[in-house]
Amino acid sequence: MTDSVDRGKAPNIRDVARLAGVSHQTVSRVLNDHPSIRDSTRQRVLDVMNDLQYRPNRAARALVTSRSRTIGVLASQRSQYGPSSIIQSIESAAQDAGYLVSTANITKTDESSILTALNHLNAQAIEGLVIIAPQVRVFRAISNLDLRVPFVTMNTSEGTDDHAIAVDQVAGARLATRHLIELGHRNIYHLAGPQDWIEAEARMRGFLEEMNAQDVPTTAPILGDWSAEFGYYAGRELMRVRDFTAIFSSNDQMALGLMHAIRDAGQDVPHDVSIVGFDDIPEAAHFWPPLTTVKQDFPELGRRCVAQLLGTMDDQAAGYTGRIQPELIVRASTARPSF
Repeated sequence: MTDSVDRGKAPNIRDVARLAGVSHQTVSRVLNDHPSIRDSTRQRVLDVMNDLQYRPNRAARALVTSRSRTIGVLASQRSQYGPSSIIQSIESAAQDAGYLVSTANITKTDESSILTALNHLNAQAIEGLVIIAPQVRVFRAISNLDLRVPFVTMNTSEGTDDHAIAVDQVAGARLATRHLIELGHRNIYHLAGPQDWIEAEARMRGFLEEMNAQDVPTTAPILGDWSAEFGYYAGRELMRVRDFTAIFSSNDQMALGLMHAIRDAGQDVPHDVSIVGFDDIPEAAHFWPPLTTVKQDFPELGRRCVAQLLGTMDDQAAGYTGRIQPELIVRASTARPSF
């Protein structure tokens, strides 16, 4: 079947049409899952595509079908575990739905840089947009823009934003804090994330709410930067004070640094200090000791995000309500206080 195709160049839609004995418009309808195509015709076209190893050009397909089947993702701080995991889950869910994902990373947080990134995505004829803006200043800048396509946001702040889908960060922080309190800890520190991050603020709020609800005295949270290096530095300083038995870290990387500092001070986790992290990164189960942490369901987050977005684009909104609930994963880094 492929003998009549020039092997020196990639097959095109007209090659498929000629060998399948149909018009190129029929091939386009097959690509777009048009219901008017008979099953036998559809299968014949698909068989030719398979024989030719034909891959439709997305730009050409968009011209014919008026559908690019592309979702744009506007992201800042992709290097962090949370945003990178969200993007990966969106890409997986979009692929399952027959869509591509194009990501524009914001390297600066000014409005001009954000507009440049949006223009880059719009030039690819995106049909919908996912906004992953964990920093307050980025989210505020984006919220002032006139977005011309359906969109959803990974916004963990409180409110009634119909566009927002997120994991309940406050609930996750309360789970972590409650776990330590129920073990008998009363002197608990919180190593928070950067002040400008929405998730860091929500986790801090959850910690304070649970401490207050359990009538446990609190100390001022320590503002970190998400890195293991900062966790180690903070841990060294805290071990000089030594007026605590447990620490809730706002992410697993800082928890790793804390555990290192505690061991360097000749103390033991969890015998002397219990540690709880947040995120459940793949390595958390292999820390020593394995880290108790709060797990976020990123695959479900991506699935809901894509389903909501595609439903909005087709005027059949998925209508997800409520936030995705996190899960406490108890491992060996927490225990009852030794006193």
